[in-house]
Amino acid sequence: MAHEPVNRKRKNNGNTNEFETTDIDVDGTGIVPPDGGWGWVIVFASFMIHIVADGVTYSFGIFYSEFLNYFKEGKGKTAWIASILVGITLCSGPISSSFVNKYGCRPVTIAGSILAFACLLASVYAQNVLTMYFTIGIGTGLGFGLIYLPAIVSVTCYFEKYRSLATGIAVCGSGVGTFVFSPLTESLISYFGWRGAMMIISGLVLHCTIFGALFRPLEPPKPKDIPMIVIHSEKNGSLVKVVESNGIKKEENKEKYRSVTSINQMKYSAVKTEDGEGGNNMRGALSQPTLFGKGLGNHSESMTRSFGSGIMRRRDILYQGSLDNIRTKSGSLANSVENIRIHSSLRSLPTANGKHSENFECLPSAEETLGIFQEMLDLSLLKDPVFLLFTFSNFCTSIGFNIPYVYLVAQAEERHMDKVWASYLLSVIGAANTFGRIILGYVSDKPWINRLLVYNLCLTVCGISTALSTFCVSFTSFAFYSTVYGFTAGAYVGLTSVILVDLLGLDRLTNAFGLLLLFQGLASLLGPPVAGWLYDALGSYNPGFWMAGLMIAISGLILFFIPALQRHVQKKNERLQRIDVTL
Repeated sequence: MAHEPVNRKRKNNGNTNEFETTDIDVDGTGIVPPDGGWGWVIVFASFMIHIVADGVTYSFGIFYSEFLNYFKEGKGKTAWIASILVGITLCSGPISSSFVNKYGCRPVTIAGSILAFACLLASVYAQNVLTMYFTIGIGTGLGFGLIYLPAIVSVTCYFEKYRSLATGIAVCGSGVGTFVFSPLTESLISYFGWRGAMMIISGLVLHCTIFGALFRPLEPPKPKDIPMIVIHSEKNGSLVKVVESNGIKKEENKEKYRSVTSINQMKYSAVKTEDGEGGNNMRGALSQPTLFGKGLGNHSESMTRSFGSGIMRRRDILYQGSLDNIRTKSGSLANSVENIRIHSSLRSLPTANGKHSENFECLPSAEETLGIFQEMLDLSLLKDPVFLLFTFSNFCTSIGFNIPYVYLVAQAEERHMDKVWASYLLSVIGAANTFGRIILGYVSDKPWINRLLVYNLCLTVCGISTALSTFCVSFTSFAFYSTVYGFTAGAYVGLTSVILVDLLGLDRLTNAFGLLLLFQGLASLLGPPVAGWLYDALGSYNPGFWMAGLMIAISGLILFFIPALQRHVQKKNERLQRIDVTL
């Protein structure tokens, strides 16, 4: 929220005292994150949504084995179901952002939950894999995409100082969901078959509507009752409403207000009323500055409507770390030095015509919603070599990231492991991922820690361990790999937005995050099917895990070049600046 200081005179018994400053929220919301209160209910709701949505997504490898046996299709073709599910979920991020900006978190989450439920329920009646591409892949993927973003945005709206803790708790639901849903899915399939299990799980997804209903918009501060009186203008004969102020009562002397001389002794700001006619304006004394919507009576209503229907304009809305710990970044394009001030970073995003929306009544128009979408997908950021390298790294990571979730159970079963014990491997990944997010998030918040180095090391170790997992033959060895993979993968999921702010600055987070989601979604479409095709051609899951490990390891290793690249870019910019000064 950007605040604009307004000087106003304070009077007492007719005497004018010193000026004092009032903060007016130019965004029109007047909302300050409470860092607690109902916010902890929001955290709980987001935590539960992550349990359900990520639990279904990351335990899909158990359904994958069932689909292979039931439909008798190739492994690559069957793997497209999970790939499309994850890819659409990620690629729909900018679309979800536009909806959240226009309608708010609560209705978007409820709509996404209903869509995901309906599509999963329709999958129960699927007779072929192609049908599941549309029901599970596209339909459920889009539903989950509409759920995920509000689950994060709602938390960041309620927290600033404790945002890192709050979002950390919320996203831990992902690991807990994987831990719970893997054995649950296996048990449901064993008792009811995959169709019955899918029907029950669709019912669990529908419960996200309840959690979405808990995403209550922040209430703006209630305006104080401002007494108004109606006076007759001697100039044009119209009726004008003015504020009773400065201790003057309506009964004392209305004639003073009817006098043009008395009126001119006070300062007024005119705001049109709902009828929009120039002769019927409402005037408020600057000694009592008040933001008017379309009318004084609708002030509270307009402020309430504005929240949740313009929140994506906040620059920090996708930042999951604590705002008290934002670091100065160094070295990308012209922004080699940037001191970030918290409240100045919360200014509105540009609309489609490039103008910033800072009006008093900020119910978003179609133009502003389009501006959010364009902001997230602005390709000009790809000119930044640092972001380009980071994007390529994320693309490589996403190619290999989902392969263990899809194929680990099938690989363990191929090595004569019991199906129940094989399903526990995904639970191990989920538990390790939970601890990884908490520990790595806590460590990375320390000012003396190089977060980029932590991120790079985790990705490198994650990739190497995935490639070496092909040597696992027992439950113990598979469980050890699952622990390492789950823990180190927590850095990829939990630190991405924090690293982006370190590299590019808070003002470019929305654009960078939108483009990353797009590339991550495209990469997720490729990984599992390619691994499946390798199995169909070579008769082994090993090549798929080698490919996944190589991609993830490369994604970590190339990021070690970022500091050198930053220095190169900074020197180049300084050289260009010297040339400009010389010319």
